[in-house]
Amino acid sequence: MRIDKYSLMHWVFEPFDKLTNLQVYTLLQLRSRVFVVEQACVFLDMDGLDEACHHLLGYKGSALAASARILPPGLAYPGYASIGRVVTAPEARGEGAGRALMQQAIAQLYELYGQVPIKIGAQQYLERFYQSFGFVQSGPMYLEDGIPHIPMVLGKVADL
Repeated sequence: MRIDKYSLMHWVFEPFDKLTNLQVYTLLQLRSRVFVVEQACVFLDMDGLDEACHHLLGYKGSALAASARILPPGLAYPGYASIGRVVTAPEARGEGAGRALMQQAIAQLYELYGQVPIKIGAQQYLERFYQSFGFVQSGPMYLEDGIPHIPMVLGKVADL
């Protein structure tokens, strides 16, 4: 565990099988709270990919404030690593937790896999947020579970 001096969040970064039962429980609880309940989107969050991923958990005190999963190259997109299930607790929004989460996620991905290109499926309304990290749209808008998304890449840009 380390402390990010800019956000004062405590970061845990582990492969799925190294997370504690409590960490997995609070991670899935936060994702369900935001992706299923808040966004009113009935979908199966547990998609079978978590076990192959590393997970980044950001804590403010003892509360899980933000989380993302790091997908190895080729798991979600051929030729790309990915960052997915990016989520910030409602009470942590507006405090820089999401920005700190993405900075940590990109840094951890590069530490694991080197300077590989990264592809994400971003909710369209967050396009400017991801652009602020250097991501660019790499294809047309699509609907995922009824929510507009756009593919975005950081690094090598895919052909549209």
